Amino acid sequence: MKINYFVLGTNNMAAAIQFYDALFELTDYKQTFATDRMTYWQDEDSDSAFAVAIPFNEEPATNGNGTMVGFSLGSSEEVSKLYKKALELGGRCEGEPNQRGPRFSAYVRDLDNNKIVFSD
Repeated sequence: MKINYFVLGTNNMAAAIQFYDALFELTDYKQTFATDRMTYWQDEDSDSAFAVAIPFNEEPATNGNGTMVGFSLGSSEEVSKLYKKALELGGRCEGEPNQRGPRFSAYVRDLDNNKIVFSD
């Protein structure tokens, strides 16, 4: 079993798309599909995707306490590069790049306050 997709809610689709398009410029993830309420990014693994969405129930999107999406990048240099890019795009620091247990990782919040971890 593997994760098929991960979706984060947004209250501002245009800002979320701009944030993730710019952030993912440093990766293999590319925007692959969009509707008026959802936008998807994928790399060469077409069986998995990351997406942002305006909630189906039309209630405001909120970040989950303890909820986080993780991206494995392969090197500490890539972790630091994406962490810095996220902050340049208006994200907030939740933990600077550092060795944490067996992995080098960094934590940020996106524009909707969703928590993201980048690790090597």
